This record gives sequence, structure tokens and C-alpha cells, in this order.
Amino acid sequence: MKHLYAAGLSLLAVCATATTTSAHADQTDQGGNGWRYQLTPYLWMTGMNGHLRPLANSPTAHVNESFSELLSNLDAALFLSGTARQGQYVLQGDLSYASVSDKASLPLGLTANTRLRQTALTLTGGINRPLGTGSSLDLMAGVRLWDIKARVQVPGLGSFESREHFADPILAARWHHSLGPRWSSLVYADAGGFGVGSDSTWQIMASLNYEIRNSLYLSFGYRHLKVNYRDGGQRLDFSMSGPLVGATYRF
Repeated sequence: MKHLYAAGLSLLAVCATATTTSAHADQTDQGGNGWRYQLTPYLWMTGMNGHLRPLANSPTAHVNESFSELLSNLDAALFLSGTARQGQYVLQGDLSYASVSDKASLPLGLTANTRLRQTALTLTGGINRPLGTGSSLDLMAGVRLWDIKARVQVPGLGSFESREHFADPILAARWHHSLGPRWSSLVYADAGGFGVGSDSTWQIMASLNYEIRNSLYLSFGYRHLKVNYRDGGQRLDFSMSGPLVGATYRF
């Protein structure tokens, strides 16, 4: 179960813990009065390193797994971000869902069927500040909502379920800079938790973005995330790093 929990948590965090990729292709335009929108499906090819204790009475597991090892247990996943802008104001949302399952051998020849489903929703809002020609800074604040459900079933003996849900306040900043007619760069950082949900969480991401055609962008970058959560003997203390790729459509 510890292996399943680690895999599911990492795959969920492919986008759940931040709304960075939806802004990869942001272009600041203070002259328009209407709302501008964009949608971004994306993938974060991350590994995981840290310590996990999914239940208060369970041992602490050290996890050090690659992206391919985590991906092998995936049943289904959905990662989607959206952004809305009007003048200097920006709103952003990120929905993530992942379901993983596995089998584990137990003493006496028994087998346990395990499944983990996780959902996260991040909502932020703030203002945009121009920094000069082709450069701007977004300053944002918001909340990240987590829901994690685990189930272990042993045929003939019964099943056990556990569920955790908590909310993290977050502060974020995003710097966008135009590199030419079709190229741009983006640097994003956030920090939160503050003992309200998790004890602490922070991340940093950088990307290079290319406009394929009008309103359609590709992004390539790298991202690092750190989370430290403790509650009633449970412990989630891990970091994730890896390359990412996303596609953004603006309308």
C-alpha cells in the first residue's frame, strides 16, 4: 500500500499543487476591455523522493522512484488548467485527478488489491504589473484543495478505507518575458501551507514557450515541488522534480 500511495500522490501532483502551466503562453495586453481565456492540458514527467506515512499506525516509507515506475500503476488521470484575464486582473484554476491501483503479496499466500484516488483543485487570483517592453509580473493569492482516498481489499477477509482532505493557502508570483516574435520565457514560484493545511509547501518552475500559430502554444520546462504535511501521526514529506510539456489554446 505504501508503494501505491506514493505513486498516486506523485501522479496527482503532476499539476495539482500549482497552476503554472496554464500561464505558459500568457501575453500581457492591458489595452483590451474584454475577458481573455486559455485552456492547457499538460504533463509533468516527475519522479519522487521523500518520506510517507499514510496511516498513523503504519511504518514510515522512504520513496525514491522514477517517472516510469510511478506511471506503471496509473489507471486514469486528468490534468487541466484555465486562466481568465481582463485588463490588469487575472483569475486561474487547476483541476487534477488521478487513480492508481496495484496488488501486494501478504503472508499466508494472501493478495491485497489496493486503489488510490486523488483530486485537487487550485484557485488563485491577482493583478498583473508591466515591467517594461515585453515583460510583466503576476502577483496572486489563493487556495489549494486536496482530497485523497485509499482502499485496500483482501478477498475473503474484508477491506479498509482512509480519506484525507485539507486546504493550503498559497501566495504566488509569475514573471513572463517575450524573447521574440514567437518565443517567450516564464518563471513561476509559490509558497503556502503556513500550518493551515500542510506545514509548508513551495515550488519553482521555468519554461520556454513557442507560438505554433495564432492562439496555440507549446511549452517545455522544468519544475520542482516540495510538500511537508503532518496530521495525527500521518506524514507526507516529499519533493518532486522533472521536465514538463504543455499545450495552450487562447480564445
